[in-house]
Amino acid sequence: MSIPYQRTLASSASLEGTSLHTGEKVTLTMKPAPANHGIVFRRIDLDDKPFIPAIVDNVQQVERATTLAVGSVKVHTVEHVISALAGMGIDNAIIEMDANEPPIGDGSSAPYVKCIREAGSEEQDHLASVFEIREPIHMENENGSIITILPSKSFRVSCTHAGERGKMTQYFSTEITPEIYEKEIAPARTFVFYEDVEPLLEKGLIKGGSLENAVVIRDESILSKEPLRFEEEFARHKILDVIGDLMLSGKRIMGHVLCVKPGHGPNTQMAVQLKKAFGEVMSMTPQVNIPTGEGALDINEVMKILPHRYPFLLLDRIIKFEGDNKCTGIKSVTINEPFFQGHFPNHPVMPGVLQLEAMAQLASIMLLRKPENQGKIGYFLSADKVKFRKPVMPGDTLFIEGEALKIKSSVAQAKCRCFVNEALVSEAELKFSLISS
Repeated sequence: MSIPYQRTLASSASLEGTSLHTGEKVTLTMKPAPANHGIVFRRIDLDDKPFIPAIVDNVQQVERATTLAVGSVKVHTVEHVISALAGMGIDNAIIEMDANEPPIGDGSSAPYVKCIREAGSEEQDHLASVFEIREPIHMENENGSIITILPSKSFRVSCTHAGERGKMTQYFSTEITPEIYEKEIAPARTFVFYEDVEPLLEKGLIKGGSLENAVVIRDESILSKEPLRFEEEFARHKILDVIGDLMLSGKRIMGHVLCVKPGHGPNTQMAVQLKKAFGEVMSMTPQVNIPTGEGALDINEVMKILPHRYPFLLLDRIIKFEGDNKCTGIKSVTINEPFFQGHFPNHPVMPGVLQLEAMAQLASIMLLRKPENQGKIGYFLSADKVKFRKPVMPGDTLFIEGEALKIKSSVAQAKCRCFVNEALVSEAELKFSLISS
């Protein structure tokens, strides 16, 4: 997969308004933040101006909105802000507020998207943390909410929403990119069923609510200042909320989210499961002490470092490290290799792409030797200047030499060459991303 770089805001931008639930006047300012900072709220109305990271560990309440808290300091109804940032591809930002809840605007994320557009965005020199879903993750509760995330090569959300007794059932499905989010999701407004309004008021909620910032559903009628913006506006708004709540897991997602009757409770429960699942994946990458001077690694030590296994482990041992930037490994090529069954019958030749993979595995070990890279995972990003000069046959021993060219932040480059009997058979320059576990 192609891993994007992190993004932050290019400058600061502000908006003012009234909070939905508390009814207070508030000014919200979005500011740039450094790489790996994440999305963090800041209460500048309090004496010590405390920070509240937008992570699922800080979720305190999920009734009609998502509330974050650190100690006694809270921020309410954060999902629209986080959704806008996530939907527009912003990984790092500081959100300053002079009250405990953002302005509701028109009940959608469009005002926050406009604020992001005013601030602009810029790429940072660290790769984004992207959780590629490899196995289904499922959650359902007693209220009929179901969320399943399936493997996909993009981030997609499909939502079916219905009120009590199946009223206003809607379905919408879309890939999420900044362009699609801004046009198809951000304008969808929050909504409430008429019979729920009084109970919410009795609980001290929606004090700032009006037909200007919410759609009210009464029987089969739609009460709002303007007509529905989309035929499936309610399902689209639920997708808006899902995007914001799932971002509390701390990771961008590469997967297909399917949800039925989602809500802030189920959404944040899934965020917890995502965080746990990501931790389990990362735990499979052990912390291993790789020799930092002259030394060698046998196959057992190689398997402690690389996650690859049969039939895709293409490195038998490291026979030599030279300083900090060079190493040599070997791969014994035998007729028992599974790829020889089809490449080619009666004329077995080792595929060039597998020679390239062997080089990448050696380069990963070489780059992970550096103390600051211990415990990381090397993702193969690109290969340049690739040349295959001679065929590699069963019985050959492939000597693979690697040299680190440069490491900048979380991106590294290496040059590798493969030899058989001192004859150069293949070579390439490789680029990797080094992702923290």
